Amino acid sequence: MPTDTLSPPTVHPHDGRPPQPWAVRAAHLIPLVVLPSGLWRIALVAGVPIGAVVAGDRIRPGFGESVYIVALSLVSEGLALLSLGLVRPWGEVFPRRLPLVGGRRVPPSFAVTAATAGAGALTLIWGYASWGVLVDGNDLGLPAGGFALLVAAYAPLLLWGPLLLAVTWAYHRRRSGSASR
Repeated sequence: MPTDTLSPPTVHPHDGRPPQPWAVRAAHLIPLVVLPSGLWRIALVAGVPIGAVVAGDRIRPGFGESVYIVALSLVSEGLALLSLGLVRPWGEVFPRRLPLVGGRRVPPSFAVTAATAGAGALTLIWGYASWGVLVDGNDLGLPAGGFALLVAAYAPLLLWGPLLLAVTWAYHRRRSGSASR
């Protein structure tokens, strides 16, 4: 079985059912909707002129803030990539290096519960943030161009929760046997 994430969907090793093509596309889309915000944050740390200027001074995070910002970007992208485990065989077994559960099959109820909780949290977080932008506008004091770039980088995050929920629903249907065989 190919393990490449860009290969065609493979059948599940236990029941022979492949994930639905739309779910595979949605799972691959999730890391792409997270990427612009991470690139924006890394550009901020790198000192790229992205319009992050307040009162005429470019925002320059300190060392500790820079480490946090880069770590946030990497962790966010890593979490987004986990959605591929819902449509790939490698997501069906815990990695061997994990104590107690390594090498064991991931219980579908665990995967569905964790992914649903994550999707709900992401939807609430980015919905609340978007509401704040709609109500308060550019309360950061950024120039119009810099604020537009910030919004363009973060707006795709509104799709993260709903996409994850859709992929989780498809996984649940496939793994619970309620999907048509």
